[in-house]
Amino acid sequence: MIEPLLSAAWRRWREARAYRALPLLALLLAALLRFHALDGQSLWNDEGNTLRLIQRDVPALLEAARRDIHPPLYYLLLKGWGALTGESEFALRAFSALCGVLSVACAYALGAALFARGVGMVAAFLSALNTFSLYYSQEARMYALMALIAALAMLCFVRWLDSRRAAPLIGMALLNAAGLYTHYAYPLTMAAQGALFALWLMARREGRTLGAYLAANALTVALFLPQLPTALAQLGGWSQASRESLPLIGQLERIGTWLLYGNTFERPNQGLVLLTLFSALLGASLGDWLRRSPRKAPLWWRRALPALWLLIGIGAFLALDLYRAENLKFLLPLQIAAALLVGRGIWLLWELGSPNLVAWQEAIPRLIAVLLSYGLLSAASEGVQALYNDSAYARSDYRGAAAYIAREGRAGDAILLSAPNQIEVFTYYYRGELPIYGVPEGLGGDDSATARQTEAILAAHRRIFALFWGELERDPRRAVERVLSEGAFEIDTAWFGDVRLVRYAVLGELGAPRPIQARFGEAITLIEVALSAERLAAGDVLGVSLLWQTDQPLTRRYRVSVQLLDQFGRLAAQRDAEPNNNMSLTTLWQPDVPVRDTHGVIIAPNLPRGRYQLIVVLYSLEDGVRLPVAGGDALPIGTIEIE
Repeated sequence: MIEPLLSAAWRRWREARAYRALPLLALLLAALLRFHALDGQSLWNDEGNTLRLIQRDVPALLEAARRDIHPPLYYLLLKGWGALTGESEFALRAFSALCGVLSVACAYALGAALFARGVGMVAAFLSALNTFSLYYSQEARMYALMALIAALAMLCFVRWLDSRRAAPLIGMALLNAAGLYTHYAYPLTMAAQGALFALWLMARREGRTLGAYLAANALTVALFLPQLPTALAQLGGWSQASRESLPLIGQLERIGTWLLYGNTFERPNQGLVLLTLFSALLGASLGDWLRRSPRKAPLWWRRALPALWLLIGIGAFLALDLYRAENLKFLLPLQIAAALLVGRGIWLLWELGSPNLVAWQEAIPRLIAVLLSYGLLSAASEGVQALYNDSAYARSDYRGAAAYIAREGRAGDAILLSAPNQIEVFTYYYRGELPIYGVPEGLGGDDSATARQTEAILAAHRRIFALFWGELERDPRRAVERVLSEGAFEIDTAWFGDVRLVRYAVLGELGAPRPIQARFGEAITLIEVALSAERLAAGDVLGVSLLWQTDQPLTRRYRVSVQLLDQFGRLAAQRDAEPNNNMSLTTLWQPDVPVRDTHGVIIAPNLPRGRYQLIVVLYSLEDGVRLPVAGGDALPIGTIEIE
């Protein structure tokens, strides 16, 4: 009963040719996802750098780009785009979003040109839903443009191999030059073109095409020659972060996951992975009977193109020792190759199978295609939701940090940016009057100079808002944070995405230290306590200096909690941190070596006047259990009068 109804519905669907609207649906889906909540997140550091570059006039932009690690084409195109659309977050990112949508169109065109329209349709949906592609289509950087140029160049390359006409070959040469002017990882795409052409030439033995191909590449090189000296200087001075300790199989697993599913998947369902790999294997190996035009006979190089594009790109990436989590975006063009490979496998399964569910053996290939498509769609739905809602994939929130400082800052405060490239994006959001310092200056590395700069800032201001992001690149020995911890009291820490905002108070000389000699647990002793004041006004900061010591090595990390309690024992103020502002972890303490530990406890502006008890607690970071002290779990260390 069901089978005739399904067959009739399928016949009506094919007769109406409604399937021809599916590629358009893929494009609409790609546009919806890429333009959705485009300005929902703050610009981050690199996007701030993009903004400041395009705000310059063209000669100044080109001069600044020579000091950047990226070629200038993206910045020039975005400058023209910005002249029409403005410099809002949405406008800055909309150019990448448009490139992402056009890349999905190219995935369809490549699938149709290489195999069949159905392959292009499936590849378009896979690209539209891939969160790796989606993420970089919502960023004001050049990676979505690079992927688009690579896809267009590959399309011209395929058209040329099909027709041997000059126009697509010239288009390929011009697009390759544009790709080189967009990103220095683009040669991975050209290497794949070269490898495929070499195999094609060995099989066809058409000597005249070799001359045409070499001439096209010579044109590309000639167009890029003006940039070549700058490129060599930029790449020669490019320093990378330390290499990740991930085995080769782990690197391949992460790369494959990002290309097939997206960057929001840590470990996809194993059944889905097996079906996806099976589909990709079919796409790379089975012959092509889907082309029915005798003029465009099926050829082996068609199914080799996406597989070779992937193998050459990934192989060169790993061989050049480029593997870092932050460098995986260099492989964005390969996402289209992966979509073509899997898309062809799904379409072959669909064509192999039959809609006749009664003869279930004949329907198995089509059922597998439906099952895999459903699995990919479900996984993509979860991935897209994670991309929009999971904080793990959120960008640095400078918008939130700037709003917080504008709300909490007051006369005498200062802002310290300890990281590369923060000033550009931070000043996009912060329009207040507090002075802003970037420390360390330049590329950093001179700890003495960095310490002097930081000490001068402390001497001139009462409170410091310090923003830390990527600071280990410029300040690997944490000279800035060490000076701040020694010369000021940390009040609190807040995270805005992956940006750490720390407030410090400069309180001057402390009162005389008072001996305590209180034993916490079996090994830790609080030797002495010093306070910045015993009388404060609401809104002030109380500085507390503790001196700890252990008589044996510690295997657990402990956190210190300094608390202010009212006359009823209710919590009025609190400051929790690992010792020395998280810089002297208890597992690093040496026996019989004192450890200085400072805390800034901010007094709420609306705290009622009166006498408050100050206590200190030491508890396990692992389970929150407090260490016993003086017959209880908290040690009184003073009385504070709030006026």
